[in-house]
Amino acid sequence: MTRLGLDVIGESPRAALDAIRAHKLRSVLTTFGIVIGVAAVVAVVALLQGFSQAINNQFRGLGSDTLIVQSYLPLKELLAGKVAKVTPADLLAIEQQIPGLAGVSPIVGISGIVHYRDQTTRTQVLGSTPSLAEWFNAWPDRGRFITREDDLRHHHVAVIGRTVIEHLHLHGDAVGQYLQIGDAWFRIVGVLHKQGSLLGQDQDDQIIIPYGTALSLSGTPAVPDIAIELKLAPGANLEAIQGRIETLLRRQHRLPPAAADDFRVQTAAQLLASVNSILDTITLVAGAIVGISLLVGGIGIMNIMLVSVTERTREIGILKSLGATRADILLQFLIEAAMLALLGGLLGLALGYGIGQIVLHTVSGFAGAHIPLWVALLAVGFSGATGIVFGIAPAARAASLDPIQALSYD
Repeated sequence: MTRLGLDVIGESPRAALDAIRAHKLRSVLTTFGIVIGVAAVVAVVALLQGFSQAINNQFRGLGSDTLIVQSYLPLKELLAGKVAKVTPADLLAIEQQIPGLAGVSPIVGISGIVHYRDQTTRTQVLGSTPSLAEWFNAWPDRGRFITREDDLRHHHVAVIGRTVIEHLHLHGDAVGQYLQIGDAWFRIVGVLHKQGSLLGQDQDDQIIIPYGTALSLSGTPAVPDIAIELKLAPGANLEAIQGRIETLLRRQHRLPPAAADDFRVQTAAQLLASVNSILDTITLVAGAIVGISLLVGGIGIMNIMLVSVTERTREIGILKSLGATRADILLQFLIEAAMLALLGGLLGLALGYGIGQIVLHTVSGFAGAHIPLWVALLAVGFSGATGIVFGIAPAARAASLDPIQALSYD
């Protein structure tokens, strides 16, 4: 390569920056698609990291000796109106017929219309047993949690979250006061410690009552759909018990041999794997959004570089007359296109990082999450690659110009 060729290469970044500064608004608008794409991927990854952190915190108390039983249907069957349930009868069958269990804890939700004096609110009301506190880390910081005797005797006692206290304007110490759930009165025996939000859902906006009491207050002849947490006895074989429960529930639900399960029996690890599969799907969708944005941004860069070639035709002719080769000209315009794309990538990175930090610091359930370095490097790298790919056509056009015609261009 000639000395002039080396000078051209060395001057290309400076010339690119000069061109960007000379047309600031045009440059920013040109890279808008790339800005949106990179900001989207960085912000989405921050949210996914936060979600993953929150989910892991939620299930941290569940060990390898825990199984969770829930109803399940594929989306297609749900849209077709099919209904699946895990019922109290299933719970009873598991308790009576499955050996090797150290504890069984059901969860059922009921209507959440709550009254206190002249205040009314709608909240999540869960009926469960004492082990729910360990499962969901739902320990009270005032008063006590529900007890086994509360469940067996169907006591009308409740443990409430702080948001419920705010919505009902409960003054003073809430423990010992009474509130109304549906048509039944409950004595508040505990106040849950503050848990914050998870994906926009306020985990402090809930009331926990005994499972037996919740069943007696359902107020509907329909069989409720419940979830069941199972703790295995020491030394019990998890896979064997999981298989026995699946066989039992298929028999309980009268499913023919060819029919798929309408329930799931999962370990905590399997439940997290299901969540991670959802996160992977969201990531693919985010990737598609980024791909479309980078495509739009790349087309914008190609158009603006074609305009730049036309505007600088005489400059190209001068460079060629001084000895610049086709490769020199091609490389100069590719560097300019790449730097323009990198500008969009850096702006998008800053925007996405800002959005991610706002979320991570304002949503308490996402605390501790972070934006990985590899995401920033990948986003900026893809931006630069987009500039090079879409800069090839303008660069090739510039390199192919006849020097005599270029010098005479007006």
